[in-house]
Amino acid sequence: MPSWKLVSGLFIGFVGSLVALVGVSYAMVSIPNENDAAKSQNNVYYWADGKQMVATGTGVNRQNVSIDQIPDAMQWAVISAENKSFYQDSGVDPMGIARAVVNMARGGQTQGGSTITQQYVKNTYLSQQQTVTRKFKELFISIKVGTKLKKSQILQGYLNTSYFGRGAYGIQAAAQTYYGKNAVDLTPSQCAVLASLLKGPTYFDPAGNADLDPSANATANQKRSKERWRWILEQMHNDHHLSDGAYHKAIAQYPMPDGRKATKGMTGQISYLVDTAKKYVLAHSDITEADFDRGGYQIKTTFEKDKVNELSAAVKKVQKERIDPKRRDLDKYVQFGAASVRPNNGAIVALYGGDGYENGHFTNNADTSGVPVGSTWKPFVLAAAMEDGTYKSGGQGISPLSKYNGNDHLKVLNQDGSPVLKRDGSVFYQRNESDHPWGYITLRKAMEQSVNTPFVQLGMDVGLTHVRDLAQASGILKDSFSTLNPSFAIGTSTPSAIRMADAYATFAASGKHADPYSVTSVKKDGEEMQGFTKPQVTTAMTANVANNVTDVLQNVIQNGTGQNAKALGRTAAGKTGTTDSNKSAWFVGYTQQLSTSVAMFRENPKDHELLSMNGTAGVPSIHGGDIPTSVWTEYMKAALQGKNDPGFPDATEIGKVQDEAGAPSPSPTVSITPSPTPSDSPSPSPSDTSPSPSPSASDTCQWNWGNGCNGNGNGGTDTGGVDGGTSPTPTVTDTTGTGGNTRGNGNGNGNGGIFAGPTG
Repeated sequence: MPSWKLVSGLFIGFVGSLVALVGVSYAMVSIPNENDAAKSQNNVYYWADGKQMVATGTGVNRQNVSIDQIPDAMQWAVISAENKSFYQDSGVDPMGIARAVVNMARGGQTQGGSTITQQYVKNTYLSQQQTVTRKFKELFISIKVGTKLKKSQILQGYLNTSYFGRGAYGIQAAAQTYYGKNAVDLTPSQCAVLASLLKGPTYFDPAGNADLDPSANATANQKRSKERWRWILEQMHNDHHLSDGAYHKAIAQYPMPDGRKATKGMTGQISYLVDTAKKYVLAHSDITEADFDRGGYQIKTTFEKDKVNELSAAVKKVQKERIDPKRRDLDKYVQFGAASVRPNNGAIVALYGGDGYENGHFTNNADTSGVPVGSTWKPFVLAAAMEDGTYKSGGQGISPLSKYNGNDHLKVLNQDGSPVLKRDGSVFYQRNESDHPWGYITLRKAMEQSVNTPFVQLGMDVGLTHVRDLAQASGILKDSFSTLNPSFAIGTSTPSAIRMADAYATFAASGKHADPYSVTSVKKDGEEMQGFTKPQVTTAMTANVANNVTDVLQNVIQNGTGQNAKALGRTAAGKTGTTDSNKSAWFVGYTQQLSTSVAMFRENPKDHELLSMNGTAGVPSIHGGDIPTSVWTEYMKAALQGKNDPGFPDATEIGKVQDEAGAPSPSPTVSITPSPTPSDSPSPSPSDTSPSPSPSASDTCQWNWGNGCNGNGNGGTDTGGVDGGTSPTPTVTDTTGTGGNTRGNGNGNGNGGIFAGPTG
């Protein structure tokens, strides 16, 4: 047994060593300098060929100010909201540090310091690596800051180094960015709005950040900002930092901040390329937005300068020829979104996001949701039928030569033979755009002429979950799917242009799918960062299924609604799409080298509600086979100039002919041939037909297996015809589906965006 003298000696030695260690650690750390923290570097983006695209974050959006230039209301706003005991506490919250250390040891999320002093230290700590060593060092720095600096100095440092979003570091930059004034001139009400941003600018910037997170759209952010603004003013009033009169004046009206502005170099398509690449970096690493905006990163992208310019030129050329908002009011607010992806690879080589930040257009139309895709969805229904069969085929895939009734105004049947019912219990009838008596036609013919009734019934026979799963395996994000009701088969979902180009690239690559990506490498201080390897290629469907879809879509261009694409002068496949009330029009097409999607729509700039394009461009209605196909063709001509024409792999006979009940029998046994077949009836020009009226809310339904059509889903009628006609826009009352008449702000609601995980 050790003697008490030995035990006492060891204890005293341990305590002495601990005290010495603390003393040495305290002496070795230095007090942070807010001026050092204010130094920023560029983020440099590079084209796919390694040449510099743009350098952003030049440091002009940060400027320190002294405490006397920071309004009392701003000082008290952050104290009341963040750290009420600021002037009384030591500046350190030991329990907060302990929680952070425990969370790190468990591999969980760390938490920021819970006092203003600790937040200031965290802001000025140039290394953002989350380690136990760093946390202990921050603790000693916070203790030293609390004893060496005055509270006013700490508060000044905190407000000069905090990140307020939109690249703005510090209260002076935030005042200029959000209100176009100096910090000293901010009102108490404006101070409360800026203080709310410190809780997280991604979710509290009223302009929205849906490109970073679908839940951070403008509507949700404004709601959060107003609630937080009101709460902060109440806290300031309760803490006696606002008089009754000042409080009532401040809370009388929410001071909406200015909208976003273009920064140096962020003009034209560059702004959308940077937006897409930044989002990809944040989604595939543990880099925070605040750390990323500090700069110092080198980002190599997949974007090819010549193709980006060619896509932009194609949009501008067709826009100039066909759209004239000065002469026609119905040409106002027309927008385009487009993307081009390499099949079997996933690299995004070009995109068109809009008119540019410099023109006040901050939404990336290539990577936003809320624009239903219409009949461009039908190839997924056909692919699922060939892959999984129908409930009548015993799991065996069916042939595209199977016949379905293409007439107008048909009952849609459940798999048990009962009719699908509307919400009011009456029978649901599917409409085509025209009343042309197609009779029983092959699925190949129905795709060629984009007749809706066959695909609505086919979707029911296959099972809408099979259609959904195949589309998801092909690259469509699950959050962009609409409700699984019968109209799901004709394009009520709202994927982005990037995702549609990528999903069609799966057909081009004989069923092989690679997720779309925009960044190939990221470096910081010369060190390669992890997480940016090329996505793995997976199998979404068997090769012959994909090749048969391609064969059918080649026929759409040769003989059907996509004939304007024949001007490309090379082998290609594609599909047109137009949506309810003519609110959007699409063309998605591909060769083996490139898959490209083009979306066209009108949008109210105030509430982002989609507007009808009936009468736009001086024609009764806009269809996917018209302007969107012209843009696609112009771009693909330029992008593929000088390239060979490899054609497509031959499609061999697939599945069995499984006609819809009631079709004439016996069904003919025919082999599929890649060569186009002439149409029984020429595809009408866009001026030959016009969309049928949209259904009332009671005509829509939310699909529920076993219960027919009930609820208030985003149903409606896709009226078929010129290019499938008008697939219904999801109804506003639908609470389970995505989409609706209002496109998401920023990146829509993000649901159709490019990236999974934190960015949607």
